[in-house]
Amino acid sequence: MANWRNANGPRSCVGEREMRVLVVGGAGYIGSVVTRSLLAEGHEPVVLDSLATGHRDAVPSGVEFLHGDISERSALKSAMSHSVDAVMHFAARSLVGESVLRPELYWTTNVGGTRHLLDAMREANVRRLVFSSTASTYGQPEVVPVDELARVDPTSPYGSSKLAVDLMIRDEAGAHGLGAVSLRYFNVAGAVSGAGERHQPETHLVPNILRVAAGLDPEVTLFGDDYPTPDGTCIRDYVHVEDLAAAHLLALQSIETVDPGGAGTHRIFNLGNGTGFSVAEVVESARRVTGRPIPVRIAPRRAGDPAVLVASSRRIQQELGWQPRKPGLDQIVGDSWRFLKEVELGRSA
Repeated sequence: MANWRNANGPRSCVGEREMRVLVVGGAGYIGSVVTRSLLAEGHEPVVLDSLATGHRDAVPSGVEFLHGDISERSALKSAMSHSVDAVMHFAARSLVGESVLRPELYWTTNVGGTRHLLDAMREANVRRLVFSSTASTYGQPEVVPVDELARVDPTSPYGSSKLAVDLMIRDEAGAHGLGAVSLRYFNVAGAVSGAGERHQPETHLVPNILRVAAGLDPEVTLFGDDYPTPDGTCIRDYVHVEDLAAAHLLALQSIETVDPGGAGTHRIFNLGNGTGFSVAEVVESARRVTGRPIPVRIAPRRAGDPAVLVASSRRIQQELGWQPRKPGLDQIVGDSWRFLKEVELGRSA
């Protein structure tokens, strides 16, 4: 890669490793873990977050924090004035059920907010972007494991809004020299010290199971036990959030930028373990890890839930050399359990 500069002067060249990275949504679950990884690799993260769903205490000590929303042009302009070299974009509404009931929120925040972000980046000549996309863009997969060539057909406004952003980024790259990577996640779980899942409401399986183990909820509800799988429950692909963060750094380092006005690049990578675990297997893992009984209630299937959803991560493995280092289910659940005890319950791990 060649030397390059942003609107605020020279910062780095491709061969150099340190970058100042604006982490939009960096007080949230995945964003806060990625912020820690950036620090560990010698980069200088700056976090922009509205704290609508994020947590101020999830931002590591010493990291510059900017309170603002991607819907606010002034906040984005101010953030870009901090001589950032790249942006990692995690800010979004992400509840599938809510998106069905209130799609306007998802188009306004996820699509409209990203439009403002891309405009602010272009005005400041910041031309590296890593975007937090989702496997929900694929909808009901026709072939499993799901690779990047799979048909995109989202089944919720959440998935549609994320696909719209992917397309927007593609067009921005082609017209304005943006170098961008979209990472489509499947199921993310696990935790690192000081950073884990704290959603309100919590809709993810692993933390909800562990809440039952901790005595915070009476039982966990499993939706359907009559799927065409070995134990009758849905199979999903779980990737550790620490492995996910490593993929973000590889994506960032892989981006090549070009002169303004030239055609940029936009690549899409799926992220998953490549191995599926059933809902019942996750419950059994939690029982092993916690040593506690976890009552289960079986409910009818939810409409639209596929029996098996597993990612093919072959492309990112071949092109960027990414490999999950924490693929084991007990390790993923165990790290989540330690975080729940330390942060949510205030107990020693």
